Amino acid sequence: MAVKLTKNELRDQQKRLSLFQKYLPTLQLKKAMLQFEVTQAVTEIAHLKEVFGKAKEVAEDFSPLLLETDVIHYAEISYIKKHYENIAGVEIPIFENIVFHEPDYFLFDTPVWTDRATELIRELLVAREKVSIAEEKKRALEKELREVSIRVNLFEKVLIPRSQDNIKKIKVFLGDQQLAAVAQAKVAKAKIKEEA
Repeated sequence: MAVKLTKNELRDQQKRLSLFQKYLPTLQLKKAMLQFEVTQAVTEIAHLKEVFGKAKEVAEDFSPLLLETDVIHYAEISYIKKHYENIAGVEIPIFENIVFHEPDYFLFDTPVWTDRATELIRELLVAREKVSIAEEKKRALEKELREVSIRVNLFEKVLIPRSQDNIKKIKVFLGDQQLAAVAQAKVAKAKIKEEA
């Protein structure tokens, strides 16, 4: 893109450069915050997967008994409660809890371990959903981090250097013009003195 070599363009380029330099630290801070949040999310997912693994092991102890009854129907999910928070400009999901359908069975017609098995399956489902929501959070943060990184690179590697180069070109051109004008003025002055 051709740059006009004028004083007005010089002023515009200087304003543009000052804006870029003003916004760059904010973008860099946002990038650092997002990198921290992504790291936290990775740690959280690892912990939640560990909790899920333990819940799965405990639930597997009941697996032979689960084949005998319909305990899994007692742990049907009604809905998952979550809310969204804004972290570094990103709406991320936060797990609240899971609401299960209340089991409808007659206490004396079911095995003694039904309540405990239902509770374990529910714990397993809660752990699974926590992992799922934490991964959704991580994806949202990583997406925003990629976008912010692109902007930071654009500012650092394209916009700021381009503005600096344009300012340099304009200053050199205007300096050369001023030098030429001074030289012409001296020549004209010398001619006027010769004629006088």
